[in-house]
Amino acid sequence: MRIDQERLEIRTNGKGLYEITDEIQSKIDKCGVRNGTVTVFVQHTSCSVIIMENADPTARRDLEEFFDRLIPEDADYFTHGSEGSDDMPSHIRMVLTRTSETVPIMEGKMELGTWQGIFLFEHRRASHRRSAVSTLPSWPVESERTRR
Repeated sequence: MRIDQERLEIRTNGKGLYEITDEIQSKIDKCGVRNGTVTVFVQHTSCSVIIMENADPTARRDLEEFFDRLIPEDADYFTHGSEGSDDMPSHIRMVLTRTSETVPIMEGKMELGTWQGIFLFEHRRASHRRSAVSTLPSWPVESERTRR
């Protein structure tokens, strides 16, 4: 088994969903993985990696609105706020979502559904540079010679 790891930097302009599907597929293409899985892991505690609908932007806006209502920034019960009023809510949002997603790869392409995309879900208001790592374990394609 071979394992390839690639770094990815995602620049955000504040809260929202940033699609990274094409960037991940480019990493797969670069590594030449034909069959296996890709795991995308974000190295932060105030953003997430999610799989979400990528066709209709209103679905993403509804998700953002849901999280704004579920975990408001002005909650008086938060004590952690050393980095601002959006810091603790961003940590909670990350815990409720995920820091990684794993997707199968077949014939060199991610097996995402028709309307699925991989997104970085930024939970902070300010712009950030986010670091992610893609890990691609793969199995070599069996050649005619090896099968004999």
